[in-house]
Amino acid sequence: MVRDPFVSQQQPDAAEICAALDDPDCREIIRQLEEPMTAAELTSHCDIPQSTLYRKLELLTDSTLLEESTEIRRDGHHASKYEVSFDEIRLFLSEERTLGVAVERPARTADERLAELWSEVRRET
Repeated sequence: MVRDPFVSQQQPDAAEICAALDDPDCREIIRQLEEPMTAAELTSHCDIPQSTLYRKLELLTDSTLLEESTEIRRDGHHASKYEVSFDEIRLFLSEERTLGVAVERPARTADERLAELWSEVRRET
């Protein structure tokens, strides 16, 4: 399943984001993602066992800190690619005295916004 934090209907809560960022393996994955990479590419860059890497990628995508997309290959063996989907994360104390989070996302290109619009249209039809 491909997950895009830009079109996600729900915002992650502060606990999800803090749990992901508290994990040293998750922080290492974020450090290594200077450009989109597959899990196999990340395995060669990080000192993390592959089975653990997949769990960490799931945690990071669920918390919307990574964007997962599909790399289409001619041989039919498509692969998921991951990239960092935030520029800044701010934690704050809300008026209700609960911990809140604000995630600043990178600016989207016109093509990305159009793809997002098509995704929303397909979901609604």
